[in-house]
Amino acid sequence: MVTMLDYIKEEQVSLTTILDEFDCNKKQFGEVKYCLILATGSSYNACLAAKYYMESTSSLHIDIQEPFNYLHYGKVDSKVDLVIAVSQSGKSTSTIKAVEKLTLSTNVKTIAITSDITSPITKVVDTVFDLNMGIEKVGFVTKGYSATILNLMLVALSAAKESELLTSDEIEDEINNIRSAIMNIDNIIAKSADFFEIHKESLISGHRFIAMGYGPNWGTAKEFETKFTETVRKPSQGFELEAYMHGPYLEANRDHTLFYIETDNKLKDRSIALRNYMKEYVKNSFTITIEKSEDPNTLALDAIVSEKVSPLLLIIPFQYLSYQIATAQGIDLNKRIFDNFDQVLKSKI
Repeated sequence: MVTMLDYIKEEQVSLTTILDEFDCNKKQFGEVKYCLILATGSSYNACLAAKYYMESTSSLHIDIQEPFNYLHYGKVDSKVDLVIAVSQSGKSTSTIKAVEKLTLSTNVKTIAITSDITSPITKVVDTVFDLNMGIEKVGFVTKGYSATILNLMLVALSAAKESELLTSDEIEDEINNIRSAIMNIDNIIAKSADFFEIHKESLISGHRFIAMGYGPNWGTAKEFETKFTETVRKPSQGFELEAYMHGPYLEANRDHTLFYIETDNKLKDRSIALRNYMKEYVKNSFTITIEKSEDPNTLALDAIVSEKVSPLLLIIPFQYLSYQIATAQGIDLNKRIFDNFDQVLKSKI
């Protein structure tokens, strides 16, 4: 039986394949500036993690919306000239209906990014992008999350090439940088395994988990929230770093385990200051960083990678830890729960 861990271990190969097979020279965007992305759940988190890369490497302005709220309360902005609907399964009812709402009132170009190119969402868009990572049969997506980030990055590169914002050589440099990052994944899984063994007792006994990130890794923190909630099934929440300081810190107590997601920029000092302040009030304080560190409470990935690409790597430890903590607690992640949820609530077609 295929497990969540099996898909995590496939990520390095799968992402390399996506990178090798994506055609950045294919013209399919035209002159686009304002991109509305519709996504929910892990797809939303992946879009949040990719947003900085997309905006910094192309001329796109990115607006990410939850499709259900957008469908019922959102206003169609006349500036939007591209809509990207992201749904790994391609069956998200709210995303499909939100796209239909847009196509009824505007002729804006629509693209679906999905792992199932025959799914319902493909019937309501102009163009379909295959995530090119196969169908993930475990309900707690891991490989699909990373594949979504990578495909959105490549979409941005393709748009930048088509608008002549980047030259062919600059595109090649970007692809090589992404490739270099991806080649760290297997090593990061091994580092995560070592980290889990060292801190196994503390992690398994945790009652409340919180992660904080900044920049593109706000998306990483939100995906931490999704994965830990789905698998570990203990109260878990992901915050943008500064947002945690404006109220949420007041609930801190000795039952809390805090994760700080760090990259090397000026905001790291802010993260360190918060960590130093909070450590005497909580059970555990752990750091996940792309840099080197000898601190035993830090999972140091030691990867030479730019901040805008770092979400591809910094999510891996949380995927691994969520699986191992859940399994160590005796949770069978292959056993379906709330089996009739989608049928009753009609959240997926």
